[in-house]
Amino acid sequence: MFFDSHVHLDDPQFDVDREDVLNRLTENGVDGVLNAGAPWTRMDRAVELADCWPMVWAAAGVHPGDVKKMRREDLDRLELLTRHPKCVAIGEIGLDYHYLNSEKDTQRYWFYQQLMLAKELDLPVIIHDRDAHQDCLDAVFRYGVRGVFHCYSGSAEMAKELVRHGFYCSFTGVVTYQGARRALETIAQIPLERILIETDCPYLAPVPWQKKRNEPKNVAAVAKVIAGIRGVSVEKVAEVTAQNAMCLFQMDKLWQNNEHDETKK
Repeated sequence: MFFDSHVHLDDPQFDVDREDVLNRLTENGVDGVLNAGAPWTRMDRAVELADCWPMVWAAAGVHPGDVKKMRREDLDRLELLTRHPKCVAIGEIGLDYHYLNSEKDTQRYWFYQQLMLAKELDLPVIIHDRDAHQDCLDAVFRYGVRGVFHCYSGSAEMAKELVRHGFYCSFTGVVTYQGARRALETIAQIPLERILIETDCPYLAPVPWQKKRNEPKNVAAVAKVIAGIRGVSVEKVAEVTAQNAMCLFQMDKLWQNNEHDETKK
């Protein structure tokens, strides 16, 4: 069974059939998902989904493209959301120098504020890094946080440095695209025990579904590519990456309690 470590099931693209998608998770081989809060307006929704669905976990944070709307009181709101037992990380947060929907200085200020909050709360972070590799690297090391670089797009050397500092790298359907050479090189050079898999759905659908809405079931396509590179079975990739997610997000005890609760129903 797969654990999809980064989804956006709160996205409006799922409004027409969200319940059906969630009900199909297990039959499609997905044991759980982590719904990452991103837009400033949907942090609460990510936690609400986790509260309603036993296989859904949440992270809360403000995406770099949305931080221009942030105010000091939003950090209090974020901290309040993290008190929910199934909110296991702060994210996705980071820097995006590609689209620049928020000014660089504004992005950096609120990124640092959220990193400090994560450090204070002892929560892992989910990092969005788009064309801002060095600044993201410097920031996470400066604030001494742990976490994962989602949809990893840096070099293999950068990934090795992250691994040395206890970070994970997560890969999406991008690994099935032509031109994914850097991601494939990274997968070959870092330990499987430091890799997560994700769909980032509804975005980044793997080949051959690129023009369709992505769903958690497609995380198997990511695992298949990793298995081929590492010379192991898809089942092994599923097992190890799920264990990695459990470890990073410290979900083991909560997961067991959740399964116990479901058995009693």
